[in-house]
Amino acid sequence: MDDTSAVFPQQIRWEGKGTSRIPFMAYTDADQHRRELERLFYRGHWCYVGLEAEIPEVGDFKRTVIGERSVIMVRDAEDSISVVENVCAHRGMQFCRERHGNRKAGGFTCPYHQWNYSLGGDLQGVPFRRGVKQDGKVNGGMPADFKPADHGLNKLRVATRGGVVFASFDAQVESLEDFMGPEILGYFDRLFNGRKLTILGYNRQRIPGNWKLMQENIKDPYHPGLLHTWFVTFGLWRADNKSQLKMDRHHRHAAMISTRGASGKADQVTQVSSFKESMKLNDDRFLDIVPEPWWRGPTAVMMTLFPSVIFQQQVNSVSTRHIQPSGPGAFDFVWTHFGFEDDDDAMTQRRLRQANLFGPAGFVSADDGEVIELSQKGFEQKPFHRTLAELGGREVGDTDHMVTETLIRGMYEYWRKVMEA
Repeated sequence: MDDTSAVFPQQIRWEGKGTSRIPFMAYTDADQHRRELERLFYRGHWCYVGLEAEIPEVGDFKRTVIGERSVIMVRDAEDSISVVENVCAHRGMQFCRERHGNRKAGGFTCPYHQWNYSLGGDLQGVPFRRGVKQDGKVNGGMPADFKPADHGLNKLRVATRGGVVFASFDAQVESLEDFMGPEILGYFDRLFNGRKLTILGYNRQRIPGNWKLMQENIKDPYHPGLLHTWFVTFGLWRADNKSQLKMDRHHRHAAMISTRGASGKADQVTQVSSFKESMKLNDDRFLDIVPEPWWRGPTAVMMTLFPSVIFQQQVNSVSTRHIQPSGPGAFDFVWTHFGFEDDDDAMTQRRLRQANLFGPAGFVSADDGEVIELSQKGFEQKPFHRTLAELGGREVGDTDHMVTETLIRGMYEYWRKVMEA
């Protein structure tokens, strides 16, 4: 008979001090998930909230989340960007329900009791604040010492760079540049190099798996040439491509850098089941790839900024992927596809066409959503077990190849330190 204390452990247990064997409980435990929200999303970290191009005019806003807390990114009356928490200072209602809109006239008003806030989150109107006159007397009203300045919306610290907006609940968080570190910052600036961005569209999906699995997925160069038929057959990303893996000094952020090789046969790829020599395209414009000067070599760079976002360049398709946890067993995944203001029509169409590789039904990304769901099912089935991430050894460090799981080991090295696990 199974020992239930072993089958259903009460706390997470690692095999030693390393991070190559990750306990299944790291993906399933509800108490631990709350600690992750506190330590990784609400304290000590910058989180992605959007692109400046999504709110080009004064009063434009976008409702989004950091961790599991609803926030609003808004271009305020001073034409600067604010991020405020979507919680009324009166009775706590999430007052904003639209995903996008404009509130230039009047700011934000909570529908429950009509408390009104400026675009920047200052309280500017309270119904019946001075009471209601009736029969020669004043009934009710707020206390005499009530000060609107003390009851605005919770305002987050905001940082912008290259048209990308980050926010933090932690007023003492380090600078955005220090948070990224010089190595990752260089790849960030390669993509967001000062050219104005344009929004091409969105995808949104709910994936029934732990949020860390998507960070792992984009730190995992092992699977793309095995799982994704499209990548390996048409040469966009596979093990024999020229490549590098880079991390920041904390090993929390990473960049997977690859240069497209030839499509078709090669000794290493014809041995895997995902290679389909007979696969042909009905529309070969999917491979109408035009090199761009800002690439400076690599045809693909996948950046993970821990904990909240992935920045993707896959040939001409560029996008952000926002990770929004929903409990330990699910997360919302929001893709924002963008281009550049100086793109011609042909490049815009090319970016849109190549974006079909990605998103919930993408030729590539549909595979990822499915394997994450099935992984989560396995974790929940036997919470006493652990994963194995030992390709390339058990150490953590940058490499000049993709035959390794070092980036995953590095992320959990950081995770264990912050989580004290």
